[in-house]
Amino acid sequence: MFVELLEKHIKTGILHLHLPGGEYTFGNSGTEANWHVTDPSVLGRIARDWEFELGKTYMEGAWHAGTTGIHALLEILRSNFAVVEPGFGLRTLARLLQQWNRVTSSYRNVSHHYDVPEPVFRRFLDQEMFYSCAYFTEAGMGIDAAQQAKARHIAGKLLLRPGDRILDIGCGWGSMVFWLASHFDCEVTGITLSREQLAVAEREKARRGLSNVRFELADYREHKGRYDRIVSIGMFEHVGRPFHRTYFKRVYELLKQDGVALIHTIGRAGPPGVTNRWIRQYIFPGGSTPALSELATAVEGTGLRPTDIEVWRLHYAHTLQQWFQRFQLHRHDIVNLMQEEFCRMWEFYLAVCEAAFRHSDLVVYQLQLARQHGPVPVTRNYLYK
Repeated sequence: MFVELLEKHIKTGILHLHLPGGEYTFGNSGTEANWHVTDPSVLGRIARDWEFELGKTYMEGAWHAGTTGIHALLEILRSNFAVVEPGFGLRTLARLLQQWNRVTSSYRNVSHHYDVPEPVFRRFLDQEMFYSCAYFTEAGMGIDAAQQAKARHIAGKLLLRPGDRILDIGCGWGSMVFWLASHFDCEVTGITLSREQLAVAEREKARRGLSNVRFELADYREHKGRYDRIVSIGMFEHVGRPFHRTYFKRVYELLKQDGVALIHTIGRAGPPGVTNRWIRQYIFPGGSTPALSELATAVEGTGLRPTDIEVWRLHYAHTLQQWFQRFQLHRHDIVNLMQEEFCRMWEFYLAVCEAAFRHSDLVVYQLQLARQHGPVPVTRNYLYK
C-alpha cells in the first residue's frame, strides 16, 4: 500500500526507498534521495499522518536518509505531497486553540524550548548567540557575518539617538541587547520568559562589564515602563493569534510619543494556517507563524502606524542550513549532553524548517512602527548611507 502511494505521487525528483525486503525507485528526473526504512511497521503511521509521524518516526530511529541526506528527501516529499488541512471552520478553531497563550502558558511554552541547556545552542549558533534569521547581504557569507549584518540593519531601522531607552521584548541570551549597548550610547532593557536565558544573559553582562544593560524575567503583558525604541526579534511567533492585538496595544503603551518599534517575525506569505503538529508538540508549543493579513489586522486600531514592512525571502533557509551544518559538526558533544533521541529531534527540526523556508510560503517580516509621523524618514535612504 505504501509503495503504491509513493508510485502515485512521486512525479518530481527520484526517490529510492530501501526496505528490509527490497528496494523501490520512484520518479525519473531531478533531485535524487534515498530513504532507508529500518522498521517497516512505521509505514502505516507515516501514510496516515505525514506531518506528525514523519518526524516522530525519525526521532525513534525507524528511518534515515543515507548518503544523499535528509534535505534531499524532505525536498522530494514536500514537493510531491500537498499538505492537506481540515475545512475552514475546523482550521480556524484549531488555530485559536493551539495558540491560546495566556501569561502562565507562555512561561511554560517558552521553558519547553529555551530552557534547553545553553551549551546545546552554543554548539551551533554564531558567536553572539543570535537565535533568529540572519541577513545574507552577500553570497557566501558565514553565519557570524550574516548575524552582524542583521543587527546593523535592525539598528538602522530603529533610528537610535544618544540617550535613548530601548526595550528588547524576548531578548533571548541578550544578543541584540549587548550589540546595541556596545555600539550606541543607549540604555537597553531585555525581557525574557526563560530562566535559563536570563541566567546566561546576567553572566554575560557581568563578563562584559556593561552598566547600561539590565534584564528581567517578565512577559510583555507584565512589564512596565516607557521607551524611545522597542525591538522584538523572533518573539512574536510565540504570541498566538488570540493575543496579536493585545501585543501591539502593549507595544503602543510602552512606546513614547516619538518612539519607533521594529518587530521581526517569521510569517506566511499565503493565507493563515495551522502550525505543524509535530513542531507544535516537540519544538514550539503554542507557536504560530502569522500571515501578513493577520499582522495588519492586529496593528489596526492600536494607535501604531506602519512605517515600513520588509519581506526577507530565503534568508532563514540559508540560516538554518548553516545551523544544521554546525549542529552536525558537534553532534557527538550534543549526544553526550542530551542523548540520541534529542539529537534526532533537533536535526529533523532544523532540516524540515529549512525545507519549509525553501519550498513553502514561509518568510520573515520586519514591521517598523511608530505612534506619529516624524520619527521615521519618508524614504529608505537613511538605511543605506
